[in-house]
Amino acid sequence: MRFPTRRTTVVALAAVVALGGLSACGGGGSSKAKDQAKKVAAKAKAKPKVYPIAPLTGLADPTGASLKRCAVTVKIDNTKMGHPKYNVDQADVVYEEVVEGGITRLAAIFNSHDPDRVGPVRSVRKTDQSLVWPIRGVFAYSGGAPYAIASINTAPVVQLDETRAGPLMFRDHSRNAPWNLYAHVNFMYGKCGTMPAPPPALFTYRAAHTAVVGAPTTSVHVGFLAGFDVTWMWDAASGTWKRSIFGSPEILASGAQFAPKNVVVMFVQYVGGDPNHGNEGAEAVITGHGTAVVFTAGKEIVGTWSRPDKNQPAQLTDAAGNAIALTPGQTWVELPNIGYSVTKTP
Repeated sequence: MRFPTRRTTVVALAAVVALGGLSACGGGGSSKAKDQAKKVAAKAKAKPKVYPIAPLTGLADPTGASLKRCAVTVKIDNTKMGHPKYNVDQADVVYEEVVEGGITRLAAIFNSHDPDRVGPVRSVRKTDQSLVWPIRGVFAYSGGAPYAIASINTAPVVQLDETRAGPLMFRDHSRNAPWNLYAHVNFMYGKCGTMPAPPPALFTYRAAHTAVVGAPTTSVHVGFLAGFDVTWMWDAASGTWKRSIFGSPEILASGAQFAPKNVVVMFVQYVGGDPNHGNEGAEAVITGHGTAVVFTAGKEIVGTWSRPDKNQPAQLTDAAGNAIALTPGQTWVELPNIGYSVTKTP
């Protein structure tokens, strides 16, 4: 191999220096390239990030956690003795159902959040199996009568009663039983097993800043019996419906008031109960179709709910047959019996 002589090397270096000088004198190509790179970087930085959407709220989920776990449904007490409730405001969807004697109980469905303490946890009822069929996942409850246990046994869920839950439930002995049982929902996601993750969406949500066509509404009164009627007041500042029961705002253990983005009223028929014992064992028929009234964004939309079978969630449509789109966020679903009053204030 022949190496370059010292003179050849010097000449080559001189040429490189000259070319560099010519490039600098010719308009600063390197500087222009840097400016262009800065502009591209600035545009990339300004572009909004696109996050996955949580299936049960329609909200952006920056962590993506809601897409990696199943739904956890917890039965919640709704009596005065059970107040205050813990972290039910972190549920994605809450169903309010009628049980014996006209009193109501809640089924709170979690997916987006993972609270450490939820409750008070109470017993299963026959309506619950129909509620959880489309979402499956984990079903947490304290126990129940034989007929109610037989009912939930037909649903495709992982059951966690107080015995099977082990350390995933606990008793707070500073409160009176049976209103002192709580669930560690954050650990219950670990029991999902082969259950669908994420759960299917239960509702259609509208895009941000989309106008809502409906009758302006400031308050809604749902006439559950036995003193369990509830009132929802529209709060324009927060874009939520604030809940009252037993004649007062319902305040959580955190000090916050229940305030979901949507209230959906589905009129249903309760059948199969024992009229001699406060209609014990009655079950809401949540298949078929019926009247629905949706309250969202300060508006009332009257329409229909339809559900051909238990495997699919109910579809909400307006008078023209179009899907009713909800505001992204928490939704409460009221299940009053046909004939119960629901009144609104414009």
